Amino acid sequence: MKKEYAVMETPLGNVKVEVWDGYVVKLEFTDAPVTEDFLDDVLMDVRIQLGLYFQGKQQTFDVPVALGGTDFQHKVWMEVNKIPFGKTSTYEQVAKNLGNPNAVRAVGTAIGANPILIMMPCHRIVGKDGQLTGYAGGIWRKSKLLEMEQEEKVGKQVAMEFGNN
Repeated sequence: MKKEYAVMETPLGNVKVEVWDGYVVKLEFTDAPVTEDFLDDVLMDVRIQLGLYFQGKQQTFDVPVALGGTDFQHKVWMEVNKIPFGKTSTYEQVAKNLGNPNAVRAVGTAIGANPILIMMPCHRIVGKDGQLTGYAGGIWRKSKLLEMEQEEKVGKQVAMEFGNN
């Protein structure tokens, strides 16, 4: 098994991307320093696509992904992936869409286990009352991601805040 990783800078902090045998298996925020080695084609594609996302030029991602997890987690993650750019849904709605409205807590647990942040948009899930709830990257990042997706151009507000205009 060929395992590679890279740490890249984004306007919301560094992210670590892990690739196994040509498939993204993890994308998470990290305090690790940025790496300069992007020899793997998939790592380079992720770097380019994340850059375009934060510049407001891309709304979806097209890289090979391999997910671990249970069948239920996969169903939840695939349902979350259906949420359109710039929109939100609730844990309750995801459970209903899966045909099990009583599975709200299980849905929340599955969403919390999402291994590929940003690209699998669990940040688009909010509480029943519209409140922002848990996010592995921190609530402040979730808030910024949602704000960016509401903007006319995705990265406009974050780029200005970080002086990258």
